[in-house]
Amino acid sequence: MPIHVRLNVVLAERNVKSKELAEYVGITEANLSLLKQGKVKGVRFDTLERICAYLKCQPGDLLRFEDDAPA
Repeated sequence: MPIHVRLNVVLAERNVKSKELAEYVGITEANLSLLKQGKVKGVRFDTLERICAYLKCQPGDLLRFEDDAPA
C-alpha cells in the first residue's frame, strides 16, 4: 500500500502513550492500534484533526505516500 502511517514514530518522538491519545481523541485503544498499524481503510477528518491537535503536528507528519510500484 503506498500510504504509510507514521503515527508510532510521532508518538515516540513526542513521548506520548497511545492510551492518552485515544482518550483525548475519543476512540478506543484497539482502533488507535489498528490505525497505527495501517490496517484501516480510512480515517475521519475530525479524528485526524484531533490527533494532530494533541500531537501538535500536521497530517503529513502522520501519513506518507511511498510509491511501491516498480519503475
